[in-house]
Amino acid sequence: MEDPEEETFILFSQDIPSQNLGFIDPSASTIELTVAGRDLTIHQSPAILSSTRSGGTTGAVVWKVTPLFAEWISTPDNILASAGVISRSSSVLELGCGTSAVVGLVLAPSVASFTMTDQSYVARLVGQNMQENNNNSVKSKASKGRRAKSVPQQQQQQQALRFMPLDWETDQVTTSLIGSPHAKSFDLVIACDCIYNESLIEPLAQTCVDACRLRELEAAPSSDGASLPTVCVVAQQLRDPVIFESWIRRFHRSFQVWRVPDANLPEGLRSTSGFVVHVGFLR
Repeated sequence: MEDPEEETFILFSQDIPSQNLGFIDPSASTIELTVAGRDLTIHQSPAILSSTRSGGTTGAVVWKVTPLFAEWISTPDNILASAGVISRSSSVLELGCGTSAVVGLVLAPSVASFTMTDQSYVARLVGQNMQENNNNSVKSKASKGRRAKSVPQQQQQQQALRFMPLDWETDQVTTSLIGSPHAKSFDLVIACDCIYNESLIEPLAQTCVDACRLRELEAAPSSDGASLPTVCVVAQQLRDPVIFESWIRRFHRSFQVWRVPDANLPEGLRSTSGFVVHVGFLR
């Protein structure tokens, strides 16, 4: 992608179906989802969403793009997995995970470490969703006579998945977020539907830069003598062309950017359905 203005025009000149704001069910305190073959019970907070909390409330509920993106990124044949970005040795950081923890719950079993981050107000529900869905996974597998095999796998997932508070406007990205003694930086940085208003574009983009730059600070190169760059992937609903163009301009300034072609995405996550996924490498 070379021209942010052209990218905006291409995406928003399509006949995009109405998704409203993009909530799944903003009035429900609990929703049931099936993502990547897993049945998930997700707790969310309509009360926080409708509150006047100054730091924002959009992370209080689940958005439509989240399970679609989680389903895609957890499949073993997506372009990131095929390129080796997602593997058993990968270290992943998610920005703006919200209360649901859906992306982490389905992707953590496939990587070495997965750190979910957001403002601290989501921490209680993130913990509740992690605990309940980890327990559900063990019970489901045990009921099929595979208890002995499922427990070690579940322990591995619990060790791989964790939450850390991170405010893009006030906190710094440091190696303390990584959560793995075997990694000094992240292989993949994820932001799923984090772009809602113009005031957060700069803090989010800079946080993406800071997270990816940890790779450049590593002392030890990879075996071929060159350190592989961190990949930043941003998924979002196409809502407002003005806000989108502001974001893509800022992101493009720091990253070389590619849009994931619709042909490489499931139908529900394609731009013709009102969603888009971009991949960036630091300039």
